[in-house]
Amino acid sequence: MANRPPTATPQLSRRTKTLLIVGAVALVVLLGGARLVDVYVDWAWFGEVGFRGVFTTILWTRVLQFVVAAVLMGGLLALNLVIAYRVRPVFVPVAGTTAEDPVARYRTVVLARPRWFAIGIPAVVALIAGLSAQADWQTVQTFLHSVPFGVQDPVFGHDISFYVFQLPFYRWLLSWLFVATAVSFVAALVAHYLFGGIRLAGRSGAVAPAARAHLAVLAGTFVLFKAVAYFFDRYELLFSDRKAAEGGANFFGATYTDLNAAMPAKLILLIIAVICAAAFFSAVVLRNLQIPAIALALLVLSSVLVGAAWPAVLEQFSVRPNAIDREAESISRNIDATRQAFNLGNVTTVPYAPQVATAAGNAAVPPQDVANSQATLNNIRIQDPSRLNRTFAVQQQLTNFYSFSPLLDIDRYTVNNQRQDFVLAAREINPDALIGNQQDWINRHLVYTHGQGLVSAPADRVNVPSNAEASQGGLPAFEVSDSSNPGPFNLSPDGARIYYGEFLGGADDYAIVGGNPGSTPGEYDGPGRPASAYNGPGGVSLGNWASRLVFAAAYGERNILFNGSIGSDSRIMYNRTPVDRVEKVAPWLRTDVDPYPAVVDGRLQWIVDGYTTLPRYPYAQQVDLGQATDDSLRPASAAGSVGYMRNSVKATVDAYSGEVKLYAVDEQDPVLKTWMGVFPGVVQPSADIPPSLRSHFRYPEDIFKVQRDLLTRYHVENPRDFFSTQNFWTVPEDPTREANAAIPPYYLLAGDPRPGAPPDTQFQMTSTLLALSRPNLSAYLSVSSEPENYGQMTVLELPAQLTGDQRGPQGPQQVQAELLTSQSVNGGLFTLRQSGTPVQVQYGNLLTLPVAGGLLYVEPIYVERNAQTSFPQLFGVIARFNNGDIGYAPTLQGALQAAFQGVPLPPGLTVPGLGTAQQSPTPQPGANTGGGPLPAGTPGQTLSPQLTEAITAMNDALDRLGTAQAARDFRGIGDAEAALDAAIAQFRSATGAAPSTPTTPAGAAAGTGN
Repeated sequence: MANRPPTATPQLSRRTKTLLIVGAVALVVLLGGARLVDVYVDWAWFGEVGFRGVFTTILWTRVLQFVVAAVLMGGLLALNLVIAYRVRPVFVPVAGTTAEDPVARYRTVVLARPRWFAIGIPAVVALIAGLSAQADWQTVQTFLHSVPFGVQDPVFGHDISFYVFQLPFYRWLLSWLFVATAVSFVAALVAHYLFGGIRLAGRSGAVAPAARAHLAVLAGTFVLFKAVAYFFDRYELLFSDRKAAEGGANFFGATYTDLNAAMPAKLILLIIAVICAAAFFSAVVLRNLQIPAIALALLVLSSVLVGAAWPAVLEQFSVRPNAIDREAESISRNIDATRQAFNLGNVTTVPYAPQVATAAGNAAVPPQDVANSQATLNNIRIQDPSRLNRTFAVQQQLTNFYSFSPLLDIDRYTVNNQRQDFVLAAREINPDALIGNQQDWINRHLVYTHGQGLVSAPADRVNVPSNAEASQGGLPAFEVSDSSNPGPFNLSPDGARIYYGEFLGGADDYAIVGGNPGSTPGEYDGPGRPASAYNGPGGVSLGNWASRLVFAAAYGERNILFNGSIGSDSRIMYNRTPVDRVEKVAPWLRTDVDPYPAVVDGRLQWIVDGYTTLPRYPYAQQVDLGQATDDSLRPASAAGSVGYMRNSVKATVDAYSGEVKLYAVDEQDPVLKTWMGVFPGVVQPSADIPPSLRSHFRYPEDIFKVQRDLLTRYHVENPRDFFSTQNFWTVPEDPTREANAAIPPYYLLAGDPRPGAPPDTQFQMTSTLLALSRPNLSAYLSVSSEPENYGQMTVLELPAQLTGDQRGPQGPQQVQAELLTSQSVNGGLFTLRQSGTPVQVQYGNLLTLPVAGGLLYVEPIYVERNAQTSFPQLFGVIARFNNGDIGYAPTLQGALQAAFQGVPLPPGLTVPGLGTAQQSPTPQPGANTGGGPLPAGTPGQTLSPQLTEAITAMNDALDRLGTAQAARDFRGIGDAEAALDAAIAQFRSATGAAPSTPTTPAGAAAGTGN
């Protein structure tokens, strides 16, 4: 044995030290310079919008968390390394060769510069820990500002805020303690081995008493933290997903097994973990490590037997054979919690028994019932905004770089003292549509800076009815509001200029406005208009060289520095989409997929719906937003899963100035109250909402689709019925689209769907629901957007059992199938297809409307002529009341007259844009009740026997063709095509039309879809 060998510390030359310092500084500048530029750009932007307090709150919270985590991790690691160094053995074996002591060379390096390792390693770990911890600032802030819900959980009796605000913080803090202890243990283990406190030479190693005590304390501390984790695990059981993956009536929350096996197991494991920790601590004074080893083995074995095996046995042999009894209480709690979490307590369920048809024919409806439905009949929407993008673009886009949203919007306005809904489209600038020299930097960022105006059209009419020959009929009745024409909504000149819009989300979509007079090319303001100059408050100043230098670095663009048009009054606009601006101001909000434009007090405002969400809520169902919000128009419009959701905030973004305002619309939401405590003054109270703005609030799509999905199950109150999935509903597929996706909800201006309600119009969102795995209609869901009863949800529940020979209400798929196979619809469409001009038929949204104690189905039909500049035009309207006659005509009035055969429209009932509807004569058998554009006559004309026979033959041939194609029966396909050609020839002969070429398989298929 010998004393520790002396060590010689090599010295670095002055040149080497200088190079190292310069290199370190350069590395910091390269890594941190870009980040500092980003910080300044964000700081300037938050100052522009007046929410710099949000920026500083988040920044200082992150800085503080970085410091705390870095000190915790780095400090503990450094402390344990110092302890290992201080208690290292005074004497170490003198090895004859380095092979007998494999760590000798590493020990020499470490002992040569112990401070470098004692400070450098903890510093690196501290930096990593700080960067990781600062990202969880929301968890810390909600813990510090949590607001009670006033609702207690049914198991422990704690307020819900404990589970959603406090428990996540405790688990987050505990996880960092676990990491700090584990890292310290590993570092101490390596250090003791390096310094000789642990020796592995020979058959059995040796551990120095100091090393044993040090490692035992760390291991005992880790196990003690595990005991604390078991304590918190009991509360986590209220979020159990044990039943979520079983299918059928799956639910979240503590099950029978969780309450009677898993929860007692957690307490048992907690006690064992405390005993195990005490055993490790005893190793400090006892030299025998067998006691801690036995205690640890007991903990592991207990975790397997008590924590996993016993709950599995109970679940398999006690719960599953008696599941309907065992899980009834848990299901009841799940139902209550889900309704609380997703605001489903404000649902009014009303029995609704439509006067359905019987086998003998259509049920008679008193004419007075039709007259009482005037609020709905006067506002039937025949324009489908999802079909009109190309129509608006061809007719009103004006230039290649203006664009309309792919899905147009619906909102209501009062024009000439008449309240009606409009299809709306903001004419926005689209930088991605610039071509050629338009993409030059000056043109892209200084000239083409903004959009121009709002294009609208009443949703219940067209310019003139369409027919097979005319090319300008069936168009929306366009109204334009822009900087030179206030239009029907009194839009101001500045308010019509759109500097902030939905197409400006690219990283390079910034605009520079307000340049030097005389040197700037001017901003393009639309065809035939002089160039304009921005004079609003939007944007960050570029009035000094320092600011220009920073933004030139941020965008990697030297032109920002050297362009002569940029002067002291210039401003740079960025973060220009409404959603981006709202999400930066309120990062705790989840925004709706569909921001929409509204004219408020002469200015174009983007309205963005904000949701307060929580990832979990005790006993509440977890909702996959991608699945719940998926439909035929917006596939998976949201992502992630939530256990709580409220539409608590409405945000507005001024399209001209970019000003952002947030308003509380659910001031009782405890999650919103918590965030208002974190960021005081950011959200304005509901009382500050101007009435002119509130009148344009719409109930948003995403939360409606989530609630619709949940109501298919959670309208059931009885736990036994819930378990057996009795009376469950389902969301129907969209029958007007080829994709097998859910039908989207529709915005309508209609009467209150509740029987006996006042005859006032309500702007509402609606959807139909089917019986589970059945095509029949089971419920009609609507939610009001009116200020006085915003969010009031109504469910018209249709009877599940019918009497006698009644036919139940049909679902969308059934209705669509019967509409498209009716003689009147087929007659009109075949006339169109054989008119000589190739066309494509598109089916608009199939609306279901509670009318006159029954259900009225209305669907517009669009045609698009096969040309390069073609666009959809409204060609006809289909209407059907209950299961009765199908009306088809170029106009809504004609379709309604035919659909209400036997139920005359009373005098005075007006159909917008078409005047007063007169009582229709009762059709004769075989009449063209749809009023389609048959060359043989007009709506209501009796079809000849030859024409009726031809239409029937065409339907039969199409059915045979579809069957043969599905079966890949090529001989059957040929026979069906021959029969179809003969039927078409017979039809043309009966109508007096010219002969046509034989039908091809592609032509036959085109007649049945989009």
